Amino acid sequence: MNTALSRLDRIENLFPDMLRRWARPMQLIDEAELPADIRVDVTENDKEYLVTAEIPGAKKEDVRVSVDGSYVSISAEIKKDEEKKHGRSIVRETYRGSVSRGFSLASEVDDKNAVAKLEDGVLRLTLPKREGGAHKVLKIQ
Repeated sequence: MNTALSRLDRIENLFPDMLRRWARPMQLIDEAELPADIRVDVTENDKEYLVTAEIPGAKKEDVRVSVDGSYVSISAEIKKDEEKKHGRSIVRETYRGSVSRGFSLASEVDDKNAVAKLEDGVLRLTLPKREGGAHKVLKIQ
């Protein structure tokens, strides 16, 4: 069945946010209940990895970073501040709840010298590479 509605559904699957916001810009839903992602940028040089993670609304005491070999895990609990009611909410897009993200790096991390700093909702990790932690390539006999 190739109706106009089914074609629109296929287009919406390609651009869900754009069409949703265009078609219903002031929808009365609580989008804060939808899970949020921790977005990260990872760069490296010869000595270390630098990770920048966006965790808006998170406080330092509610963020947890763990390193296990080459695996990095970031989690946070984003708590709702006390709100004064000024009427009913029309749109709420700020997320409150638990978020997490994990990823593997190519080299193991020297966790004893790793540093984590959170400022203005941005987590910055400096993760030194472990000496001798590079992968060994085996020669096939």
